Amino acid sequence: MRMSEETDADGDAEAEAEDLTHTTDDGDVQMVDVGDKPDSERRAVAAGEIRLQPSTVEAIRADEIGKGDVLATARIGAVQAVKHTWETIPMCHQIPITNVDTDFSLGEDRVECEVAVETTGKTGCEMEALEGVTTGLNVVWDMVKAVEKDEDGQYPETGIENVRVLEKRKRTP
Repeated sequence: MRMSEETDADGDAEAEAEDLTHTTDDGDVQMVDVGDKPDSERRAVAAGEIRLQPSTVEAIRADEIGKGDVLATARIGAVQAVKHTWETIPMCHQIPITNVDTDFSLGEDRVECEVAVETTGKTGCEMEALEGVTTGLNVVWDMVKAVEKDEDGQYPETGIENVRVLEKRKRTP
């Protein structure tokens, strides 16, 4: 069934295929053409958290994780991910990143991460902020996995949660 022929539970027609920006009229995937759009100052902020054992958070706080400085390494990973988002999200444009701010905070049983990305260009940067958060949290997991594992090598108390976009702004210069 073509997209334009589908209906939802209320019987309303779904969006026409030609209204979908990442699909051609034939249903093929395509990158959106942003060539005619004006440059705008853009900012996106994303956040998320990794749930850990309280003893792991204390070890991070005391810089007692064997692999090294967990949060410094996670910051580097987050920034690298922001800069390489276009390589991992298939329809993302390569955009000029003008600034990346990372903030990690330690709770009792979690590490919270917030990444703000700024660009001046033709398309937004929320995917870059999300990539920064998820990679930053994955780096935390990688750095602490030896102390997070249970006796069976599993991670029953570890989880990345609540990843979301907090803010998206666009300002035409």
